[in-house]
Amino acid sequence: MRAFRVAYDGSGYRGFQRQSHGETIEDTIFAGLDALGIEFDDGAPVGYAAAGRTDAGVSARTQTVAFDAPEWLSPRAFNSELPASIRAWASADVPDDFHATHDAAERRYRYFLHAPAVDDELARAACRRLSGEHDFHNFTPDDDGTVRDLSMSTRRADAFLVIDCVAGGFARQLVRRLVSVVEAIGRGAREPSFLTLALGSDPLSGPEGIAPAAPEPLVLLNVVYPGVEFETDDDAFATTRKIFDRRRRRRLATARVVGSLVDGEP
Repeated sequence: MRAFRVAYDGSGYRGFQRQSHGETIEDTIFAGLDALGIEFDDGAPVGYAAAGRTDAGVSARTQTVAFDAPEWLSPRAFNSELPASIRAWASADVPDDFHATHDAAERRYRYFLHAPAVDDELARAACRRLSGEHDFHNFTPDDDGTVRDLSMSTRRADAFLVIDCVAGGFARQLVRRLVSVVEAIGRGAREPSFLTLALGSDPLSGPEGIAPAAPEPLVLLNVVYPGVEFETDDDAFATTRKIFDRRRRRRLATARVVGSLVDGEP
Protein backbone atom coordinates (compact mmCIF):
# COMPACT_ATOMS: atom_id res chain seq x y z
CA MET A 1 0.00 0.00 0.00
CA ARG A 2 1.25 3.44 -0.87
CA ALA A 3 -0.04 6.93 0.01
CA PHE A 4 0.44 9.98 -2.21
CA ARG A 5 0.29 13.69 -1.44
CA VAL A 6 -1.67 15.45 -4.18
CA ALA A 7 -2.03 19.18 -4.82
CA TYR A 8 -4.74 20.54 -7.07
CA ASP A 9 -6.36 23.71 -8.29
CA GLY A 10 -10.03 22.95 -7.72
CA SER A 11 -11.42 25.97 -9.57
CA GLY A 12 -12.30 24.00 -12.69
CA TYR A 13 -13.79 20.93 -11.01
CA ARG A 14 -17.10 19.92 -9.47
CA GLY A 15 -15.34 18.91 -6.28
CA PHE A 16 -13.13 16.04 -5.24
CA GLN A 17 -15.46 13.07 -4.93
CA ARG A 18 -16.85 11.28 -7.97
CA GLN A 19 -20.41 12.14 -8.91
CA SER A 20 -22.84 11.43 -11.70
CA HIS A 21 -22.43 14.79 -13.45
CA GLY A 22 -19.47 17.10 -13.92
CA GLU A 23 -15.73 16.45 -13.90
CA THR A 24 -14.20 15.87 -10.46
CA ILE A 25 -10.68 15.52 -9.09
CA GLU A 26 -11.27 11.88 -8.23
CA ASP A 27 -12.59 11.07 -11.71
CA THR A 28 -9.43 12.56 -13.19
CA ILE A 29 -7.12 10.72 -10.79
CA PHE A 30 -8.86 7.42 -11.53
CA ALA A 31 -8.59 8.00 -15.27
CA GLY A 32 -4.85 8.61 -14.89
CA LEU A 33 -4.30 5.51 -12.77
CA ASP A 34 -6.32 3.41 -15.20
CA ALA A 35 -4.15 4.66 -18.07
CA LEU A 36 -1.09 3.62 -16.05
CA GLY A 37 -2.44 0.08 -15.70
CA ILE A 38 -3.17 0.22 -11.98
CA GLU A 39 -5.46 -2.61 -10.82
CA PHE A 40 -9.06 -1.61 -10.07
CA ASP A 41 -11.77 -3.30 -8.04
CA ASP A 42 -15.42 -2.21 -8.24
CA GLY A 43 -14.56 1.00 -10.05
CA ALA A 44 -11.70 2.17 -7.82
CA PRO A 45 -8.02 1.25 -7.36
CA VAL A 46 -7.63 -1.72 -5.02
CA GLY A 47 -7.55 -0.55 -1.38
CA TYR A 48 -8.31 3.05 -2.37
CA ALA A 49 -9.28 5.79 0.10
CA ALA A 50 -8.77 9.56 0.23
CA ALA A 51 -8.18 11.94 3.13
CA GLY A 52 -11.42 13.80 2.54
CA ARG A 53 -13.85 15.41 0.14
CA THR A 54 -13.50 19.02 -0.92
CA ASP A 55 -16.37 21.00 -2.39
CA ALA A 56 -16.55 22.30 -5.94
CA GLY A 57 -13.99 25.08 -6.38
CA VAL A 58 -11.93 24.17 -3.30
CA SER A 59 -8.22 23.46 -3.78
CA ALA A 60 -5.72 21.33 -1.87
CA ARG A 61 -2.02 21.21 -1.11
CA THR A 62 -1.88 17.86 0.69
CA GLN A 63 -4.91 15.85 -0.31
CA THR A 64 -3.86 12.27 0.36
CA VAL A 65 -4.87 9.18 -1.59
CA ALA A 66 -3.74 5.65 -0.83
CA PHE A 67 -4.12 2.36 -2.71
CA ASP A 68 -2.23 -0.78 -3.72
CA ALA A 69 0.46 0.68 -5.97
CA PRO A 70 3.40 -0.98 -7.70
CA GLU A 71 6.90 0.04 -6.62
CA TRP A 72 7.55 1.89 -9.87
CA LEU A 73 4.65 4.31 -9.31
CA SER A 74 6.48 7.40 -8.12
CA PRO A 75 4.77 10.81 -7.92
CA ARG A 76 6.55 11.76 -11.14
CA ALA A 77 5.16 8.64 -12.88
CA PHE A 78 1.71 9.37 -11.43
CA ASN A 79 1.84 12.87 -12.93
CA SER A 80 2.54 11.55 -16.39
CA GLU A 81 -1.17 10.77 -16.75
CA LEU A 82 -2.57 13.76 -14.84
CA PRO A 83 -3.45 17.25 -16.10
CA ALA A 84 -1.43 20.25 -14.95
CA SER A 85 -4.15 21.21 -12.46
CA ILE A 86 -3.54 18.03 -10.41
CA ARG A 87 -0.04 17.10 -9.23
CA ALA A 88 1.30 14.32 -7.01
CA TRP A 89 4.46 15.47 -5.20
CA ALA A 90 5.26 13.09 -2.33
CA SER A 91 4.60 9.49 -1.29
CA ALA A 92 4.98 7.06 1.59
CA ASP A 93 4.84 3.31 2.10
CA VAL A 94 2.01 2.55 4.53
CA PRO A 95 0.67 -0.65 6.15
CA ASP A 96 -1.87 -2.74 4.27
CA ASP A 97 -4.58 -1.71 6.73
CA PHE A 98 -3.89 2.01 6.30
CA HIS A 99 -7.00 4.08 5.53
CA ALA A 100 -6.44 7.61 4.23
CA THR A 101 -9.77 8.81 5.63
CA HIS A 102 -9.97 7.15 9.05
CA ASP A 103 -6.26 7.30 9.97
CA ALA A 104 -5.98 11.08 9.57
CA ALA A 105 -5.42 12.61 13.02
CA GLU A 106 -5.66 16.24 11.94
CA ARG A 107 -6.81 18.28 8.98
CA ARG A 108 -5.99 21.95 8.44
CA TYR A 109 -7.96 24.19 6.11
CA ARG A 110 -6.98 27.76 5.23
CA TYR A 111 -9.31 30.43 3.88
CA PHE A 112 -8.04 33.60 2.21
CA LEU A 113 -10.78 36.11 2.97
CA HIS A 114 -10.53 39.36 1.06
CA ALA A 115 -11.56 41.64 3.89
CA PRO A 116 -10.11 45.17 3.81
CA ALA A 117 -13.12 46.46 5.78
CA VAL A 118 -13.32 43.75 8.43
CA ASP A 119 -12.44 44.58 12.04
CA ASP A 120 -9.56 42.23 12.90
CA GLU A 121 -10.23 42.20 16.64
CA LEU A 122 -13.88 41.28 16.18
CA ALA A 123 -12.86 38.52 13.76
CA ARG A 124 -10.25 37.16 16.18
CA ALA A 125 -12.73 37.19 19.06
CA ALA A 126 -15.25 35.28 16.92
CA CYS A 127 -12.60 32.68 16.08
CA ARG A 128 -11.83 32.21 19.77
CA ARG A 129 -15.51 31.76 20.56
CA LEU A 130 -15.94 29.19 17.80
CA SER A 131 -12.87 27.20 18.88
CA GLY A 132 -13.31 24.18 21.13
CA GLU A 133 -15.86 21.39 21.12
CA HIS A 134 -19.32 22.42 19.95
CA ASP A 135 -22.30 21.01 18.13
CA PHE A 136 -22.01 22.79 14.78
CA HIS A 137 -25.39 21.60 13.45
CA ASN A 138 -26.19 25.15 12.31
CA PHE A 139 -22.99 25.28 10.25
CA THR A 140 -23.51 22.23 8.03
CA PRO A 141 -26.25 20.50 6.02
CA ASP A 142 -25.18 17.20 7.64
CA ASP A 143 -27.48 15.60 10.19
CA ASP A 144 -24.80 13.44 11.81
CA GLY A 145 -21.22 14.10 12.88
CA THR A 146 -21.91 17.72 13.76
CA VAL A 147 -20.09 17.70 17.11
CA ARG A 148 -16.50 18.72 16.44
CA ASP A 149 -13.52 19.90 18.47
CA LEU A 150 -11.71 22.50 16.39
CA SER A 151 -9.25 25.35 16.63
CA MET A 152 -9.84 28.50 14.61
CA SER A 153 -7.44 31.43 14.23
CA THR A 154 -6.89 34.40 11.96
CA ARG A 155 -4.13 36.81 10.98
CA ARG A 156 -3.97 39.85 8.74
CA ALA A 157 -2.07 39.68 5.43
CA ASP A 158 -2.56 43.00 3.64
CA ALA A 159 -6.13 43.10 2.34
CA PHE A 160 -6.76 39.51 3.40
CA LEU A 161 -7.70 37.79 6.62
CA VAL A 162 -6.06 34.37 6.58
CA ILE A 163 -8.30 32.05 8.58
CA ASP A 164 -7.07 28.63 9.69
CA CYS A 165 -9.38 25.85 10.90
CA VAL A 166 -7.86 22.71 12.43
CA ALA A 167 -9.73 19.58 13.56
CA GLY A 168 -9.67 15.83 13.29
CA GLY A 169 -12.40 16.05 10.67
CA PHE A 170 -14.99 18.44 9.26
CA ALA A 171 -18.66 18.19 8.39
CA ARG A 172 -19.77 19.38 4.97
CA GLN A 173 -19.39 23.13 4.37
CA LEU A 174 -18.38 23.63 8.01
CA VAL A 175 -15.28 25.71 7.29
CA ARG A 176 -17.04 27.90 4.73
CA ARG A 177 -19.94 28.62 7.08
CA LEU A 178 -17.58 29.37 9.96
CA VAL A 179 -15.79 31.87 7.73
CA SER A 180 -19.12 33.38 6.69
CA VAL A 181 -20.04 34.08 10.31
CA VAL A 182 -16.61 35.47 11.19
CA GLU A 183 -16.80 37.83 8.21
CA ALA A 184 -20.32 38.97 9.11
CA ILE A 185 -19.30 39.74 12.69
CA GLY A 186 -16.11 41.46 11.55
CA ARG A 187 -18.09 43.69 9.17
CA GLY A 188 -20.71 44.49 11.79
CA ALA A 189 -23.46 42.71 9.85
CA ARG A 190 -24.05 40.43 12.84
CA GLU A 191 -23.49 41.04 16.53
CA PRO A 192 -20.98 38.83 18.39
CA SER A 193 -23.91 37.60 20.47
CA PHE A 194 -25.19 35.81 17.34
CA LEU A 195 -22.65 33.08 18.08
CA THR A 196 -24.65 32.05 21.14
CA LEU A 197 -27.63 31.38 18.85
CA ALA A 198 -25.51 29.72 16.17
CA LEU A 199 -23.92 27.31 18.65
CA GLY A 200 -27.20 26.70 20.49
CA SER A 201 -29.47 23.71 20.20
CA ASP A 202 -32.22 25.45 18.20
CA PRO A 203 -31.97 25.21 14.40
CA LEU A 204 -31.51 28.48 12.53
CA SER A 205 -33.38 29.17 9.31
CA GLY A 206 -34.53 32.04 7.15
CA PRO A 207 -32.65 35.32 7.75
CA GLU A 208 -30.88 33.78 10.75
CA GLY A 209 -29.50 30.90 8.68
CA ILE A 210 -25.81 30.71 7.84
CA ALA A 211 -24.85 30.57 4.16
CA PRO A 212 -21.42 29.22 3.18
CA ALA A 213 -18.67 31.55 2.02
CA ALA A 214 -17.41 31.18 -1.55
CA PRO A 215 -15.38 27.98 -2.12
CA GLU A 216 -12.54 29.31 -4.29
CA PRO A 217 -10.50 30.96 -1.48
CA LEU A 218 -10.40 27.69 0.53
CA VAL A 219 -7.52 25.20 0.48
CA LEU A 220 -6.96 21.89 2.26
CA LEU A 221 -3.55 22.82 3.61
CA ASN A 222 -2.41 19.75 5.53
CA VAL A 223 -3.44 16.27 6.67
CA VAL A 224 -1.50 14.65 9.53
CA TYR A 225 -0.93 10.90 9.80
CA PRO A 226 1.01 9.92 12.95
CA GLY A 227 3.97 7.71 12.16
CA VAL A 228 3.76 8.19 8.38
CA GLU A 229 6.76 9.87 6.79
CA PHE A 230 6.19 11.19 3.30
CA GLU A 231 9.17 11.44 0.97
CA THR A 232 9.11 14.37 -1.41
CA ASP A 233 9.79 13.58 -5.05
CA ASP A 234 12.15 16.49 -5.80
CA ASP A 235 11.48 16.52 -9.54
CA ALA A 236 7.72 16.26 -9.12
CA PHE A 237 7.73 18.95 -6.42
CA ALA A 238 9.80 21.37 -8.51
CA THR A 239 7.53 20.86 -11.50
CA THR A 240 4.45 21.31 -9.33
CA ARG A 241 5.74 24.65 -8.04
CA LYS A 242 6.48 25.88 -11.57
CA ILE A 243 3.06 24.84 -12.87
CA PHE A 244 1.12 26.48 -10.05
CA ASP A 245 3.27 29.59 -10.19
CA ARG A 246 2.30 30.00 -13.84
CA ARG A 247 -1.36 29.59 -12.88
CA ARG A 248 -0.92 32.19 -10.12
CA ARG A 249 0.60 34.73 -12.51
CA ARG A 250 -2.19 34.23 -15.03
CA ARG A 251 -4.78 34.94 -12.36
CA LEU A 252 -2.94 38.01 -11.16
CA ALA A 253 -3.09 39.35 -14.72
CA THR A 254 -6.80 38.50 -14.95
CA ALA A 255 -7.45 40.28 -11.65
CA ARG A 256 -5.66 43.36 -12.97
CA VAL A 257 -7.79 43.34 -16.12
CA VAL A 258 -11.02 43.05 -14.13
CA GLY A 259 -9.74 45.75 -11.79
CA SER A 260 -9.25 48.12 -14.70
CA LEU A 261 -12.91 47.65 -15.62
CA VAL A 262 -14.00 48.40 -12.07
CA ASP A 263 -11.63 51.29 -11.44
CA GLY A 264 -12.03 52.87 -14.86
CA GLU A 265 -8.29 53.15 -15.49
CA PRO A 266 -7.45 55.05 -18.67
